[in-house]
Amino acid sequence: MPGYLNSSARNGGDAERASLMSNVDEPKPSPQTLTKLVRRLRALTLALLPLEVEPSEINVPTSRVITPQVIAAYRAAAGDFQDALPYCLLRARAEFMWDANHNYADYDENVARAVACEVLARRIVHIVEPDRLGPIMARRYQHVQIDGDISEMSSTLELAIDQHCTIFLSSTEAQDVVNDLWRGDLVQKNMANGDVDYIRYSDNVEHSFWGHLDISRLSVPRYQNMFRIVIWLFFLVVYSQAVREPLEKAQDQHWDGWEVILYFMSLSFIIEDTHKFFSLLKFVTWRAFTFWNFVSFVTDSLLTAAFIFRVMSVYGDGDHQTLFKLRSFQVLSFVAPLIWMKLVTVFDGYKYIGTMQICVARMLKESGIFFALLSVLALGFTQGLYALDAADGAAESVSEVWFAEILNRPLLNPTTIQVVNLLVQALLQAPDYQRYSASPTGLTLYYLWSAVTAIVLLNVLISLFSSAYADVVEDAEAQYLAFFASKTIGMIRAPDSFVYPAPFNIIETFFIAPFEFFPIIHLSKKNYAKLNRYVMGMLFFIPLTIIAVYESALDPTKNGWMNNWFRGNDEGADDSPEYRNPTVDDPALEGKQISRVPFEELVKVFPNTAQSSEATILKEIDSLKQQIEALTKLIQEKQ
Repeated sequence: MPGYLNSSARNGGDAERASLMSNVDEPKPSPQTLTKLVRRLRALTLALLPLEVEPSEINVPTSRVITPQVIAAYRAAAGDFQDALPYCLLRARAEFMWDANHNYADYDENVARAVACEVLARRIVHIVEPDRLGPIMARRYQHVQIDGDISEMSSTLELAIDQHCTIFLSSTEAQDVVNDLWRGDLVQKNMANGDVDYIRYSDNVEHSFWGHLDISRLSVPRYQNMFRIVIWLFFLVVYSQAVREPLEKAQDQHWDGWEVILYFMSLSFIIEDTHKFFSLLKFVTWRAFTFWNFVSFVTDSLLTAAFIFRVMSVYGDGDHQTLFKLRSFQVLSFVAPLIWMKLVTVFDGYKYIGTMQICVARMLKESGIFFALLSVLALGFTQGLYALDAADGAAESVSEVWFAEILNRPLLNPTTIQVVNLLVQALLQAPDYQRYSASPTGLTLYYLWSAVTAIVLLNVLISLFSSAYADVVEDAEAQYLAFFASKTIGMIRAPDSFVYPAPFNIIETFFIAPFEFFPIIHLSKKNYAKLNRYVMGMLFFIPLTIIAVYESALDPTKNGWMNNWFRGNDEGADDSPEYRNPTVDDPALEGKQISRVPFEELVKVFPNTAQSSEATILKEIDSLKQQIEALTKLIQEKQ
């Protein structure tokens, strides 16, 4: 039976599945217990780093601070709660970063302690057994906040993403879990009280076409990303055709077919963004919101405004129809840069575009200083030029028709708008010096504004952008891996049992969801799940079939012949003991040997790169001290 028609496919069989990610027989530590462990780890870190240490000295593999003995001490400090140790270390990191940002006198010391906690979490995850990696990374915990409230549930991986822990997220262990979630090897399981667990998908599914024909595969981040790429490219085609409508039907006020599709898809995107917004507020924190959430909000607002104007043009009075239609397409024109900009987020799963997006986001973040300075100076020069214009007791009017249409409002002053326009032109390197040619004072003030913006502020912006770009490029690999982890977890972080990608979420909103919420037509959980399986099976039969064929016959990670086909010519074999002392099997080279010197003898002369030079010297000194003590003891016995 196909997976999407099987009653145990998604939610119905959750109770029968053995969870990979957490041991149900072992009770989860209470928030109070974990808070005590966090405070103990903080005390240990304060004892480890009482003075300022360079973060670069802590993060290196041969650090003299994070030694094997220190790692063992932290593991022993966790007692019987080893699985929660990385989570508590990252919680301690967050607290040290808070201390650093609120106590500038000890900023460097607290940053070093935060880095130490993150490095310790990474080193501890690295040495745990592979079968315990899942529970450590994905089990969700709570802690007691400083005001006594209980925090939201969060896993070690989610906590690292919220804090942008590039050191931890770039580790092999973290990326193994992230890649399993991206490919759908680990799938989400919704628990009670909003908790989320993860199970190994292959453990409960038959490896066949019918076994992989499962509606739950639509929630896999990799397939969500592919589906989103196709839908967004189609949306760009629809938008490009819709904005051509005034050229083809200038006097026709009725709806065009492309417009109908455009606003239908826009509604689906608005529903998706709204659902994501409230889900993040409910299940995550405000730290999960990014610059792109703001871009989505602005895009949705403009599309909504354009739709309202378009409705008013269709159903309005005769004289206003043309004006409202014009306003609708004018507002719609502002959407174009935003939807093409969001194309970056659609393809950011690819490393080059993802790294570019990180650079842009960091630059926008750093530009806050520039815009703060610009706002203060702009207010001052605007007031100065306005006062200069009003000094003779009469303000000049604005001759532009565009301004005349909107400046009848009492809150908008024509002179102020004209001054702002002149200042913006000067900022964009197109100053109108003729405007103040008759006033030496005004010309001097305008010269000063042009000089400050062109020489000082723009160079400040260039310096900030250069610094942000250098920071990202210097650590590009770790930055991208952290970004990829955030993208993957962001797709599945807000739990949803049945995923309807846009624009099909309109069907869920208006035709499926009422059977879950409205008492009159309310369905039981079992029947509601069955309804979703049948509806999704019919709507997504083609993409589900493609996914099932790929996973059962074409996935390179699961099929040997596909794996061999996609392997590169320069790929090397993994290390194995049989490669260390090979023998010569060629009859023409009888008597010849590769391993005349055994591998074990060869490596004896290698330096111990797992230790720093300081540690090696100290070890040799300690060995010499032991020999001297033994020799001294022997001499004393002979006397």
